[in-house]
Amino acid sequence: MRTFNDLVDEAAAVDVSGWSFAWLDGRATEERPPWGYARQLAARLARVGSALDIDTGGGEIVGEAPQLPARMVVTEGWPPNVELARRRLAPRGVEVVHVEQGKPLPFPDAGFELVSSRHPVAPDWPEIARVLAGGGTYFAQHVGPGSAFELIEWFLGPLARTGRDPGHEATAARAAGLEVVDLRTVRCRMEFFDIGAVVYILRKCVWWVPDFTVDRYREPLERLDAHIREHGAFVAHSSRTLVEARRPAY
Repeated sequence: MRTFNDLVDEAAAVDVSGWSFAWLDGRATEERPPWGYARQLAARLARVGSALDIDTGGGEIVGEAPQLPARMVVTEGWPPNVELARRRLAPRGVEVVHVEQGKPLPFPDAGFELVSSRHPVAPDWPEIARVLAGGGTYFAQHVGPGSAFELIEWFLGPLARTGRDPGHEATAARAAGLEVVDLRTVRCRMEFFDIGAVVYILRKCVWWVPDFTVDRYREPLERLDAHIREHGAFVAHSSRTLVEARRPAY
């Protein structure tokens, strides 16, 4: 294996914009949830006339769909990802809208038959319900409880396993007037095979260790590098929740 400094320096310099994780091929793996979110979303997009994808990242998941509805809109809050999404999706007629996190959606009421999101930052249930047409569906894959905590706690120490509770999210969805028709959570094995993969993921998923820099966390990075060299990998577990909710037709 290459030296600690070589691996860390490479990962600290690589572009981490967008939501493609291709750079990690051969360096890390993550078990996929059993429901096949991208495949299911593509099938749903082919059956509706209008759809909105929230927190789209660089438009990767929508871009995989072979067929898009006549009106397809995506939102994203991080400017570099907005530009990535425009480059990827605008040639297919998709409207890409910059919406700052926590701001209302700039769309009229009942404008979309389908609203989707893969790993939204914080689902705004009243806004989701507002923009859904009667009989419309919210279909999403959320980050579940305690996701990647083995890795996060390596750097931050023991944390309270709070937030991202599927039960709380379902309650909030119902309070906004939606009917929850499917709610499933699964834990998936993650493996990191070199310290560069860890640096890359912490730079990309900035909310895991919010103040992360290589210099600030060099000591735990060196310890983790030693662990990976001894054991062959560092194992953590992601947590994913499939959510389907509908707005009543009345």
